Amino acid sequence: MNHKEKLKNIYSLSFSIADIKDIPQQCLEYILLIGEQAYKQKGVYTVLITLLTHKSLFSEQDIRKHQSSMPGGFSGRTIDTLSITPTLKELGLPSMAESGWLTRSLEQPYPYNLDYQGKISNKAVKKAFLTIIDYVQSRPEQADNVLRLILNKVIEVQSKNIVNVAKLVNPDTLNILSIVSCLEEHFSTKYKVRGGSKLPVLAIYATYKSLLDEVKRYEKCTLAPLGSHTASDLTSRSSGDIEVFDEQGHICEAIEVKLDREIDLTIVRIAYEKIIRFNPKRYYILSCKNIKIYEIQEINNIISQVREEHGCQIIINGVVPTIQYYLRLISLEIFVNNYSNLVSMDTELQPIHKIKWNELIEKLGVE
Repeated sequence: MNHKEKLKNIYSLSFSIADIKDIPQQCLEYILLIGEQAYKQKGVYTVLITLLTHKSLFSEQDIRKHQSSMPGGFSGRTIDTLSITPTLKELGLPSMAESGWLTRSLEQPYPYNLDYQGKISNKAVKKAFLTIIDYVQSRPEQADNVLRLILNKVIEVQSKNIVNVAKLVNPDTLNILSIVSCLEEHFSTKYKVRGGSKLPVLAIYATYKSLLDEVKRYEKCTLAPLGSHTASDLTSRSSGDIEVFDEQGHICEAIEVKLDREIDLTIVRIAYEKIIRFNPKRYYILSCKNIKIYEIQEINNIISQVREEHGCQIIINGVVPTIQYYLRLISLEIFVNNYSNLVSMDTELQPIHKIKWNELIEKLGVE
């Protein structure tokens, strides 16, 4: 059994934990803390999932020695990148863009002993992380149970985060202005929790789902699955928040979406680097803010340079104007349903984001 198969097997057993006994209470509290913090501390959680999975397969391995350069060590990052993170994504569980070991506080070349000096910001999570590793290292037969307990807690957290969004009852009364007004309020509300920056991404993604079904230009295109909106541009393997592929599997359009950030030279230069790497035909940079006025000329120079050198058209626009334009071309009912479904099921959003959309959609007519 390989790492992917082992993790899938453990996940299938994690919906019930009634049979798990003999975990010390203090350790159990640490395990539940990691599960509760999985979405906020993805690096720690992903590394721990990797170590526990590896320990389950190779009980003799000292999982504290997480780098192959350490005497008796192994490459945790390689296992994570090739097997664990892709499997977490496949299972719909919280995951990093590529690997938990890309988190600076976890990639230090020292064993994960109880005195590990990596600067994990949340002190309680750090203590839990190191204590669990120490416990499983001395009790390898508990690796499966500890992994099940963590995943069970994540499943519980996910279930609490699902909020069913009301369905439209009178779609014939929909109009573009009312939809746009609801979207603007949904984006701009101050939620005081993480996740709101993904809302305009979901709205653009919902728009493209309709475009691919309804507009001839896109009839043979496909949409890439949405990734994490918290992934760093430096570590992301995608060309943008949203990717559209042509019939041959080449990226024809990439879309980068910003909520509370003006479009500046840095954003455009990052886009330039991605264009060189991925070679899309069009690259959209959409924001709920404006372009930095004093950088407009330099931004236009880069756009012209990219067009001339690479044949890629960079298009800069507002999120809402873009959606408003496309709503003229697609079914309003299908768009609203697409967006509602995405909001309802997204695991990076908080319940407050979903409840707010329920409140707003009442304005459009619901059951």
